[in-house]
Amino acid sequence: MSGVCCHLGFLLLAKAVLCAAAIRFQDVLSYGSTSVTSYKKLQGWSSDQNKWNEKLYPFWEEGDPRWKDCWKDGRVTANLETDSPALVGSNVSFIVTLQFPKCQKEDNDGAIIYKRNCTQDPPASQDQQVYVYNWTEWIDNCGWENCTGNHSHNVFPDGRPFPHYPGWRRRNFVYVFHTFGQYYETTGRSSTMFSVNTANITLGEHLMVVSIYRRGSSSYVPVARANAIYVVTDKIPILVSMFQKHDRNISDSIFIKDSPITFDVKIHDPSYYLNNSAISYKWSFGDGSGLYIASSSTTSHTYTLQGNFTLNLTVQAIIPVPCKPVTLTAPLPTSAVMTEAPSNSDSSTTVEAIKDNPDGGCHIYRYGYYRTSISVVEGILEVNIIQMTSIQMTESQAENSLVDFVVTCQGSLPTDVCTVVSDPTCQVSKSVVCNPIVITDECLLTIRRAFEEPGTYCINITLGDDTSQALASALISVNGGSSSGTTEGVFIFLGLLAVFAAIGAFVLYKRYKQYKPIERSAGQAENQEGLTAYFSHFKAIFFPSSTERNPLLKSKPGIV
Repeated sequence: MSGVCCHLGFLLLAKAVLCAAAIRFQDVLSYGSTSVTSYKKLQGWSSDQNKWNEKLYPFWEEGDPRWKDCWKDGRVTANLETDSPALVGSNVSFIVTLQFPKCQKEDNDGAIIYKRNCTQDPPASQDQQVYVYNWTEWIDNCGWENCTGNHSHNVFPDGRPFPHYPGWRRRNFVYVFHTFGQYYETTGRSSTMFSVNTANITLGEHLMVVSIYRRGSSSYVPVARANAIYVVTDKIPILVSMFQKHDRNISDSIFIKDSPITFDVKIHDPSYYLNNSAISYKWSFGDGSGLYIASSSTTSHTYTLQGNFTLNLTVQAIIPVPCKPVTLTAPLPTSAVMTEAPSNSDSSTTVEAIKDNPDGGCHIYRYGYYRTSISVVEGILEVNIIQMTSIQMTESQAENSLVDFVVTCQGSLPTDVCTVVSDPTCQVSKSVVCNPIVITDECLLTIRRAFEEPGTYCINITLGDDTSQALASALISVNGGSSSGTTEGVFIFLGLLAVFAAIGAFVLYKRYKQYKPIERSAGQAENQEGLTAYFSHFKAIFFPSSTERNPLLKSKPGIV
């Protein structure tokens, strides 16, 4: 009897040793992090204390030389991305993407192939495809249940079978995720995505680890590992962007007085957890204008004073949730009450109750906060083109057409001017010219620009200073310098021709008409004086005696 007991003791000891030596998910997936001993269960996840099938899924430490031969012609890398931070109760998503060695890619059937015209040793025929791993052909030859002679090959590391759904032949990678003391398994192609609900995850930063295995002939081969930090928070993640029409640099937090600033609030909610929530925005602009509460995520405000201001925003979300029973602890009864109570009564009572809300349901409140400092200064508020004048030039100077633009502005004085000449649609830029300017008194200046060819142009003139800029646009039709001179010559020729024709007609009339002296009346004298004045005006047009410009233009502003 003692021999039997001794033998049984050795068997129990051997079993204990094997159990202690058995590898667990925590050992494979911990990635150097400490084990989580207390946690709430995540839906669809399992404890990392389960056993790992090391025979079917080998585990290699980092630096193991077997990593060099786990993939043909190079090493596969994995990129793990997350859409965190996540509001507690919402879903946080993860995307894993595999990067194959040069010239390799995954085809539509899930096999890994070499890209055409990329390999150093191209195939003999251009129609022949060279495979890195032709898993599809191998799987089709053996089917679902007998790929390795038994059913054990289509299972996860914990022994659970793969899900059998359409397209399973294209999923030749096994992804095992680990976080918060639990793991999740799935199959996929070279990229996969999954989400986990954060209701049972504690607030703060957590590590998500993934190990990727590829299909092999008798077992699965590790190809890559990756990890990423994700954040769970009870504050609504928000981002505020600010826009002002004439602000030159929106990122410097310096804005212009007397010009509205548009504030746009973006709530980071990729899982649409807040879709059915009532959301309000409470603004304090810091300029003494009071609190402003809005239901829209976009609002505007105009600062009428210069200075530094502190902007505060509070976002409130009222989230509808299922009502849960509320456990109330009853006060200790007196001796008189106890005598009336049943003998098996308990000192605590569970009561189901519904919170008394206006909408008749239950909800929770979540808040998000934003605070920043901004500066408000004087700036350029408006630019106007008040005059466009074509400059008349001599024929020798008529290579380019010159146009003067008289521009005014409101607000602060500009320090630079830029002119953009575009096609008539204002879409295709043809030339850009920028110049520094010095204005000390009034914002009034003349900008002279040259146009190489005649045509219709869109002109944009921008005046700016260190913090602001404003724009004015106009369409202008430009005639070529040489064409204008030709047109003037044609008109002069026609005028001279008309004068010579009139003189010839007068000579013929004098030769063939008998002279009859007539007495000229006073009215006729007036008509003759009018005719003389008319011909004097005609002569002044076609035969100008002076090219001197109007002296009144001497007060014209400086030309840029």
